Amino acid sequence: MNLLGDSAWLSILIIIIGSIVVALLGAVFALLFRGIDRKLVAHMQGRIGPPIIQPFRDVRKLLIKETIVPDGAVSWLFNAAPIICLVVTIVLVLYIPVFGQRALLDGFGDSILILYLLIVPSLAFVAGGFASSSPYATVGAQREMVIMMSYEFSLALVIVAIAWRILPLTDADPFMLSTVAAYPIWKIVGPIGIVGAVILLFALLTVTPGEVSKVPFDIAEAETEIAGGILVEYSGRNLALFYLSDMLKAFVIVSLIVALFFPYNLSPVIGISASIPAAIVDGLFFLVKVFVIMFVSVMLIRTAMARFKISQASYIYLIAMTLISLVGLILIGVDLML
Repeated sequence: MNLLGDSAWLSILIIIIGSIVVALLGAVFALLFRGIDRKLVAHMQGRIGPPIIQPFRDVRKLLIKETIVPDGAVSWLFNAAPIICLVVTIVLVLYIPVFGQRALLDGFGDSILILYLLIVPSLAFVAGGFASSSPYATVGAQREMVIMMSYEFSLALVIVAIAWRILPLTDADPFMLSTVAAYPIWKIVGPIGIVGAVILLFALLTVTPGEVSKVPFDIAEAETEIAGGILVEYSGRNLALFYLSDMLKAFVIVSLIVALFFPYNLSPVIGISASIPAAIVDGLFFLVKVFVIMFVSVMLIRTAMARFKISQASYIYLIAMTLISLVGLILIGVDLML
């Protein structure tokens, strides 16, 4: 007996194939953006830098190298942590609108679910660090936990503020990213709300380097202090999975910023209605938006600043950014009342 109809099986097949395609495209562009990031930062620092395709070479090299599990490590957790990290990061790509299209799993989860899923890769890093039995990795894992607890509140406030402003305008779930795209924050607020939205955007851009563990918030790795921290004992395939997860997570975070604040497509503006040309134009426009945000929130900051101490990073996120996000939330609320 066929418990599912033909349309249900077709939907499942589309989701499976679409998941593979989106995951592969996300990984390719994440690696490409990392290569561009390294090249541009090198030029801004007066260096030549590696070729843009270097991240692809790094992953290929790590995948064929031997995977070593250190003596004293909790081997099953040590090997499972990078797999969990990569799998959850790929799942995140499926919940976020990328390449100018609706999220593949749109309707199966909202931004609150994304907020929870964003914690899992960091927890996988922490678990892998503790499981490696290295004192350097243990210190790195402790630092990662402190940073993770510090920036999550600011991110949550940004999402709640946007949903709060959309709530009176529709019966749809205001936490759905498709709803956010239908009611862009810049079009539904007045002057006070625009100021609040700019403040929230600033807070989210500041959170981004911490989410992706880049200078000045790469305290959990800190090669000059703790020899790579969490990843000090990882090698071969396991290191490749963590390396790919790290780059894909950066792509996810920036894509989330695009979905929350800049959910616009270019094809309607320039009058392209044919589906395939419109998809190509919107996909390229999405990549441009991702690059611009990544340049501002990651590349410029890591070029201009030195690494913070853990106490400084925790203060910036837990106190300063939380208060700034609250100010943005209050301004959005005032705009709503007016």
